[in-house]
Amino acid sequence: MMTKDKNIYINRELSWLKFNERVLQEAADENVPLIERLRFLGIFSNNLDEFFKVRYATVKRIYEAGKGGKSQLGGIKAGDLLEEITKVVIKQQSYSLEILEEIDIELKTENIFVINEDEIDEVHHKFIKNYFYHVISPALVVIMLNEDVDLPELKDISAYLTVKMSSSLGKDQVALIEISSAMDRFVVLPSIGDSNYIIMIDNILRYCLNDIFNIFNYDSISAHMIKITRDGELDFDSDLSKSYIDKLSESVKDRQSGDPVRFVYDKNIDDDTLNFLLERMNIRKKESIIPGGRYHNRRDYMSFPSLGRTDLLYDKISPLPVKGLSLQGSIFETIAKKDYLVYTPYHTFSYIVKFLREAALDPKVKIIKITIYRLAQISHVASSLINAAKNGKKVTVSIELRARFDETANINYAEQMQDEGVTMLFGVTGLKVHSKMCVIEREENNKLVRYGFISTGNFNESTAKIYTDFTLFTANSEILKDINKVFDFFEVNYKIKTYRHIITSPHYTQTRIFALIDNEIESAKNGKPAYIKLKMNSISSYKMIDKLYEASRAGVKIQMIIRGICSLVPGVKGMSENIEIISIIDKFLEHTRLYVFSNNDNPKIYISSADWMTRNIDTRVEVSCPIYDEDIKKELLDLFDICWNDNVKARIINESQDNTYRKNDKEKVRAQFETYNYYLNKLKS
Repeated sequence: MMTKDKNIYINRELSWLKFNERVLQEAADENVPLIERLRFLGIFSNNLDEFFKVRYATVKRIYEAGKGGKSQLGGIKAGDLLEEITKVVIKQQSYSLEILEEIDIELKTENIFVINEDEIDEVHHKFIKNYFYHVISPALVVIMLNEDVDLPELKDISAYLTVKMSSSLGKDQVALIEISSAMDRFVVLPSIGDSNYIIMIDNILRYCLNDIFNIFNYDSISAHMIKITRDGELDFDSDLSKSYIDKLSESVKDRQSGDPVRFVYDKNIDDDTLNFLLERMNIRKKESIIPGGRYHNRRDYMSFPSLGRTDLLYDKISPLPVKGLSLQGSIFETIAKKDYLVYTPYHTFSYIVKFLREAALDPKVKIIKITIYRLAQISHVASSLINAAKNGKKVTVSIELRARFDETANINYAEQMQDEGVTMLFGVTGLKVHSKMCVIEREENNKLVRYGFISTGNFNESTAKIYTDFTLFTANSEILKDINKVFDFFEVNYKIKTYRHIITSPHYTQTRIFALIDNEIESAKNGKPAYIKLKMNSISSYKMIDKLYEASRAGVKIQMIIRGICSLVPGVKGMSENIEIISIIDKFLEHTRLYVFSNNDNPKIYISSADWMTRNIDTRVEVSCPIYDEDIKKELLDLFDICWNDNVKARIINESQDNTYRKNDKEKVRAQFETYNYYLNKLKS
């Protein structure tokens, strides 16, 4: 049994792999609609790609610098961790292939056939050849590999078919065919009767190998898939004469030539071809070399065609209105009377756009300030801000250009807004701006009155359909005065402000949260009600975890809902027996951050942009906003309870990290479905 005085943690990388295993569980779950299961496989694969680009790459950098890294990596050496990760990933990959085979069998029972190049019949032959010549062939990049030609940089967003041409008369020829991420991976073939047919582009290429390489003489030809993942961390140029945007654009381009951190290959490839490739690409042993199946880039399954089969998809929900908050008339007038909470995707995102549209047109609005982290491809948020600038408003946008893997989109929007007269602030040196907030100033009776919103999520129309996020609309002058000070900090970084209501990173989150936890510890020692309820994406900061262990030892009851990384080990006697943790993975991506402190049965409640990871505490600008409206407080407590009572999609996080589903004899509660019903009932009451 653990001793009280020694705190233990789960390594964050291994915990993250456990989170991705929960995504894989959704793909394996027969109760999940069939095409959604394929999409979860795609999410699993996409997550893994990002993990290798960023986290694995970071551990590899620690290893190559000759550092053990035990203190940063939770007591495990970097070299050992690399091996452990590879072991876990190989196991997960093989399980994902099994799931894919099961799904394939079930698709056939639904008359959906994903065929390979050996299963093409006469009916489809002509269509495929036609498709190859008109759509695929003009876009193909074929690289001939021989000793005289340097191997070009292989892109990690593409997959490659390695083609080997063997001849009894001479040397083998090897070539690479690039399958660009811009191509549709799945091609829907003409249906025959009630049967639907789909073929992957890889198999069309295999079918048409002779058409591609008809100028070569060979006795046999074969094709096997390979895929490379590169280090995705950004390295910045120190040239002072370049603008921040230029540096970032170059850094994003350099990502294409980052060091390889994972090499996945079709395990049926010939050894000599594999060794030839590894040698030419200079891939050494510590890189993760992973045998895989016939197909890679399985993230493409995220966009598997639905073929109009809505019965194999989740029912789409219609986002609901917020009771009392109308999209007709003035949103400012409504907010002036009381605060409102919007919870997307259960509520419509249109309120955020409506707020900005009204601000852009209202002659009384003089100033608009907003932070932006990730924008949608077509952003009504950005166009409203441009519209406001054209109407003579003073618009200030703090945009985080380093929003991982969305840099290019953000750079394009930043340049567009700048050209239209919007004042752009490009973050704060050494910090990422991750807070989600907006404040406007409106002239009323000769003085400026503030309105605004603070959110847990990005102002992005696309993700608002699948990410769960809270947004508080308020005219509370005290809160908005604090929010305005954060914008002042963006402009003058060396002045540290004091905030009376909101909690901000990097200056105050730890001390303020510690004070709230200390208050609960004090209550527990004095026999008063003491509890903490937390909902967030990840917790990996050892300082924050240690504080929760201290609270648990003092007898504070702690309930946590953590979607992703959880380095805290709950339920250990003498350390964390008062901490329970669940994780919910379901139809939507749980993205809300909610903190509740009992405060002697007078709860203090915050919504926040911050997880409890070192980066959110120390190196990002984050905002946690207090909730003062009693109705909204009750609503947030209700929502936490609904999630906490989930016994369909909740997994228990425990010492053994086995991702067991929470099962009990109580009535079935599926939190995401119950949340929607909760709001439906609210509208009726």
